Amino acid sequence: MQKVKVGVIGLGCRGVDLLHVILACEEADIVAVCDKYEDRIENAKEIIREASGIIPTGYIDYKKLIADEMVEAVIIISSWDMHTRMAVESMKAGKYTAVEVAGAYDIEDCWQLVRTYEETNTPIMLLENCCFDRFELLSTALVRAGKLGKVVYCHGSYSHELRGEILSGNINRHYRLKNYMLRNCENYPTHELGPIAKLLNINRGNKMLSLTSVASKSGLGLEACAKSEDNPDQTLKDAKFTQGDIVITTITCAGGEVITLRLDTTLPRPYSREFTVRGTKGMCLQDGNMVLLQNNANLHEYYEPNLWMKKYLDNADSEYREWLPECWSKITKEEKEMGHGGIDYIQFKSFFKAILNGEEMPIDVYDMAAWMSITPLSEQSILHGGMPQAIPDFTRGQWMYREGKDVVNLPFVKEDKQENRTELGSSRRLK
Repeated sequence: MQKVKVGVIGLGCRGVDLLHVILACEEADIVAVCDKYEDRIENAKEIIREASGIIPTGYIDYKKLIADEMVEAVIIISSWDMHTRMAVESMKAGKYTAVEVAGAYDIEDCWQLVRTYEETNTPIMLLENCCFDRFELLSTALVRAGKLGKVVYCHGSYSHELRGEILSGNINRHYRLKNYMLRNCENYPTHELGPIAKLLNINRGNKMLSLTSVASKSGLGLEACAKSEDNPDQTLKDAKFTQGDIVITTITCAGGEVITLRLDTTLPRPYSREFTVRGTKGMCLQDGNMVLLQNNANLHEYYEPNLWMKKYLDNADSEYREWLPECWSKITKEEKEMGHGGIDYIQFKSFFKAILNGEEMPIDVYDMAAWMSITPLSEQSILHGGMPQAIPDFTRGQWMYREGKDVVNLPFVKEDKQENRTELGSSRRLK
């Protein structure tokens, strides 16, 4: 079997986790690794040797990994601030490129990614694993089949208590700490936005027009934790933080839809992405794993939230399994153990499949630029008291003509795509 020869840049906690996922993909061999810390390189080399028998070349300078003639695909899992410059150099070198998620630091970062792709025609993919999750793909399949009617509103959240991880930044040599000290923005938008943007055909018949963002008081959650016994780094007990504890972003779309996002990482709470789709015929609600359609639910019967929650809890599994794409309907127990319940594995299989088959990347450079742009735009909006910010059209008008493309082949998409194209325009792709 032909295999993609992979080089991995960034071997911290996330990088090591993804090494195991890549090693589980029969389509790839890891032949080179890179990190600025020698101990991380040696650890990664040993993990790869034990799993595959290959001893990869280790690099401290990422430019040397990119220049390595053995490397065909570069996977970037470094600190957020390095993503764009590494991706640009990788594309210029003609290497298939995959980049872990983060927001941009400046709109110019996003345009630089687009310009480099258009100049080099080198395939690049954003590694937004939530786009491959089970409930998001089920909801998208239902929308494509018209089951929810016309979509009006979507919501997503990155609600993840990260105070311990942030305050461990100096100990773990992690970049989040400085970002929370010095920035105030929607710093991690793609988990919330990515699946919604795919569902709403953003950049393929629809586009995001503008946003407004507001932030709550800055740093109170982190400062409280820093002063407590839970703080892993007591040198930070008097540290001050700029990042707001809660950031709310509202996005308007050309199709008339409204999207809301919430960043919520420094106050106590359980994990949730709150993925929600509201349409004229029903709704999908990830918290509760529920699908409610007007033709199979008495929506006026229950006046107390707990009653309808109990009735429809987990009905997505029991009543809508037939709408799942094959990657989830046939997933094995071993695959589900491959990172975040299987989504990391499905994501990388999709990346390698696109390379080997010469297919378009599931999440392309225009998706990447649009989703990452939310961070600097939110920063400006917050700075100016919630002032609206225009979201650039990174396709330069081609969003009106591009064909829809989901991250995987979804059930019943083909039947309804022609109807959607009638509304959204003819099919002409960017190069």
